[in-house]
Amino acid sequence: MSRVRPVPGGRAVEVEPERLHGWIARFAERHGPVETLVDANVVITAADGATATFVTRGGTTVEEVVERLTEPRRIGLVLVRLGGHSVGVAFGDRVEVSTTDRKQVHGRIRAGGWSQQRFARRREGQARVALQAAADDVARVLVPRLAELESVVLGGDRQALDVLRNDRRLTGVFSQAEDRVLDVPEPRRAVLDEAAHRARCVEIVIQDTRATGPEAGRMDTGEGA
Repeated sequence: MSRVRPVPGGRAVEVEPERLHGWIARFAERHGPVETLVDANVVITAADGATATFVTRGGTTVEEVVERLTEPRRIGLVLVRLGGHSVGVAFGDRVEVSTTDRKQVHGRIRAGGWSQQRFARRREGQARVALQAAADDVARVLVPRLAELESVVLGGDRQALDVLRNDRRLTGVFSQAEDRVLDVPEPRRAVLDEAAHRARCVEIVIQDTRATGPEAGRMDTGEGA
C-alpha cells in the first residue's frame, strides 16, 4: 500500500522498488511524455510541467537505478515516541534483531496552580526516563552493529529523536540516518515490522501545479495497479 504525505510544493509517496517502472509509466500516461535525468537523484519531468524526484543508490540509467534499489540491504531502525520506542536491525523487509519498550508518561499538563507545576515536573521526569531508556536500547542494539549497516531509518516524534541525537554514544547511528522520518504510531513490534517494509520503499516527491486536493495525491501513488 502506498503512503502519501504533504511536502513543501507538493507531496511524497512511498512506492516499492519493484513497482517503480509501472509507477513511472502511469505518471507519463497522466502527465504526458517525460524526460528523465539520472544523477544522485532521478528527476522525471513531464510535458505538463509535473516532476517526480527520488534518490538513487547508484546507476546511470533508470533500469540500473531500479535494479540497485531492489537489492536487499541491512539497515538500522529507530522508532521513538514519547513513552515508547522500538529499535531493530532489518535485512530487506525482515527484522532480524529488535527490542521494544514502553514507559509511562502522563498526558498533557492539567490546569491548576501548584498541582499543575507538580504534574509538569512528574511528566518531565517520566519523559527523561523514557528517552534515556530509548537511548540505552539504541546504544545496545545498533552501535555494536554499525559496521554491518548500510543506513539507519528513523521514525516517530522528531523532538524525541532530537533528544537521542544529542547523546554522544549515538553519534555514529545518527550520522548514518536517512533524511526522511517515518510517521508511525506508538512503536510496537508490529509497527517495527511495517517500518522495515516501508524503509525498502522509494520516496518519490511529486510537484504538479495542476493537481490539488487528496484525490490528485491518491492517483499519483499508483494505487490499484
